[in-house]
Amino acid sequence: MESRRKRIYVDTSVVLGNFDIDETRRTGTERFWSAVRNGEIVAIVSDVLDGELKNDMMERVRDFLAALLKNQVEQTVATDESDDLAEQYIVAGVVGRGSFNDCRHVALATILADGIVSWNLGDMVKRADKYNNVNVTQGYPEVKIVTPNRYQEIYNGT
Repeated sequence: MESRRKRIYVDTSVVLGNFDIDETRRTGTERFWSAVRNGEIVAIVSDVLDGELKNDMMERVRDFLAALLKNQVEQTVATDESDDLAEQYIVAGVVGRGSFNDCRHVALATILADGIVSWNLGDMVKRADKYNNVNVTQGYPEVKIVTPNRYQEIYNGT
């Protein structure tokens, strides 16, 4: 029996990582997207991404995402449920109000995915325990938040 491919939510930093001048980030990002192209995982992107992109990057990002096959990338939109959970992260002091979009990414990943990849170390990756404390309190599962270099941990359970 074939196992279900893991669904990994992708925040804006990982899409922009394709164009990063930092070689380590670019290489880690390229490895992640290669796994998506190879059908190892399904990437999930949301409308929150569109709101965070500057106009000059929008076309490049859309072209990049369009080049991936339909069964490799799922597009979703924020909902009242995900925005309510994001607000709970703010109320709990996980991050400040200025990081609300980061909270929206984490909330969508919590609700829809097996995990999330991000290069946002300060507001996302290093605060995974705090997000997960809120998730558990609100009746949601914990979500794995890792950099693209560590995406395998989402489905290996490490």
